[in-house]
Amino acid sequence: MKPPKPFRVPRGMEDGKDHPLTLKLREGHAEAYIGATLFRGDLSVHIRRDALLAVCRFLRDDPTLDFDYPIHMTSVDFPKDRERFEMVYEFFSIRLKHQIRLKVRVPEDNCEIESITGIWVGANYLEREVYDMMGIRFLNHPELKRILLPDEYDEGFPLRKNFPIQGRGWRDTFEFPR
Repeated sequence: MKPPKPFRVPRGMEDGKDHPLTLKLREGHAEAYIGATLFRGDLSVHIRRDALLAVCRFLRDDPTLDFDYPIHMTSVDFPKDRERFEMVYEFFSIRLKHQIRLKVRVPEDNCEIESITGIWVGANYLEREVYDMMGIRFLNHPELKRILLPDEYDEGFPLRKNFPIQGRGWRDTFEFPR
């Protein structure tokens, strides 16, 4: 059987809502879709938090999408927004050679999101890094614990914008060699 052709961006497209990957995602999960942007050929699709697992399974399991590789995962802090944090997931299809970026907003007062490690095992350490640096908890993660900072670290989350530039506690008293 011949593999399906990869999705290509039509020339002159200004908005991600008409991108073939967006249309396919909206066809499969219209209730999850919030919006899409296209910048310099990179597609970002904004989806609802409660639909993350269903959308990720769809991206992996649909043979015309075949997203089999989680490239990267990070988070962004927008301290003045009602939904303060944004999770950013980047997936790639090795066979079809296309990629997609999913964006999901997370409020500070309920700072948790489902883990995608049940779909892509490779997301394990990526989620642990986001948890360690930003404080977003991943529900149903197999071993959610710090990965970069010491286990007993209790000074906050270094990538949040309200974290002091000089830090807190022991770092202020450390004597640097000259």
